[in-house]
Amino acid sequence: MLKRSALVLVLPLALLGVFPASAAVKASDIIQRAIDGFVRPAYASLHQHAEILTKAMHKLCEAPSQGGLGAARAEFSATVDAWSSAEIIGFGPIKDNNRLERMLYWPDRKSLGLKQVQAALSAKDPTATDPAQLTGKSIAMQGLGALEFVLYGDGADTLTGKDDPYRCAYGAAVAGNIESMAKDVNEAWNKPDGFAAIWANPGPQNPLYRDGNEAVTELVGVFINELEMVRDVRLKGFLGGKPEADKPKQAIYWRSQNTTTSLAGNLAGIDALFQASKLGDALPSDARWMAESIHIQLVNGVATAKSVQGPIDKVLADPALREKLEHFTLITSSLSTLIGTRLTAEFGLTAGFSSLDGD
Repeated sequence: MLKRSALVLVLPLALLGVFPASAAVKASDIIQRAIDGFVRPAYASLHQHAEILTKAMHKLCEAPSQGGLGAARAEFSATVDAWSSAEIIGFGPIKDNNRLERMLYWPDRKSLGLKQVQAALSAKDPTATDPAQLTGKSIAMQGLGALEFVLYGDGADTLTGKDDPYRCAYGAAVAGNIESMAKDVNEAWNKPDGFAAIWANPGPQNPLYRDGNEAVTELVGVFINELEMVRDVRLKGFLGGKPEADKPKQAIYWRSQNTTTSLAGNLAGIDALFQASKLGDALPSDARWMAESIHIQLVNGVATAKSVQGPIDKVLADPALREKLEHFTLITSSLSTLIGTRLTAEFGLTAGFSSLDGD
């Protein structure tokens, strides 16, 4: 599994809660806006969609049908979309109890997680159908990847009938587990004395953020790390340098055709977070153009990803659609330079990082 949030920004100065670029902009205000304007709404949306998904799964199990399966699949896609935005905040409460990995075990290059899910379906272990007991099992069996296989993998057609109730019961348990994690993270971000208070109130006594620069470094790290994740891991993981090097089955959510939904959601989340935090207001006046340029490029990236629809193997086989994915790569590269090099330089931050360390 990939280690996220490994960004290290080398700070040349110890600052007392304000940016060197603009003393009128307090770091704590930027972080509070990021929390109130993006993080809390994003995880609240995820919780809401996860609740609806769980209900759809239970309804499917009670009355299996093609329509019920279609409804469950639609709610799965909606939950993936919500998660793709929220997941860019890969620190804080989502890290507690391995929730990040339990929510989405990916990439699974050696198919270890897939084999565990298939084994559970084959053995029909009754404890895997209990959300409470499922939390004690392998992380690969608990989240969106497992549920995607239940809904779209080999044997998923049995969900329209009553011949394989175990598969649906296990899927419902996974959905319930996702809902439980989303609920816990949503509540944690809203605790008055929780992680949000720690992040938004840097200081010498703060256990994580000794000054405003460290707090904002966490925020800037989200933009840099996630752009790198989207481009180098998620996109280039299946998009080869040449068509013959493509690996469609390495694409995230390839079974449910949510690959580009996820990529678009990631960039939409980055844009929403950047806008909500108003980080651009801390730039010197002659560098404010960066904020608008970042927004425009993120919007273009989202539109480009959304314009690519259908099974990812067919997308890759279509020169016109494949070209759009290559254009998406260029957009993310441009954004990485703009944020990781130019914006951080304006703030006096030096990005000396090895962002994503995979195994």
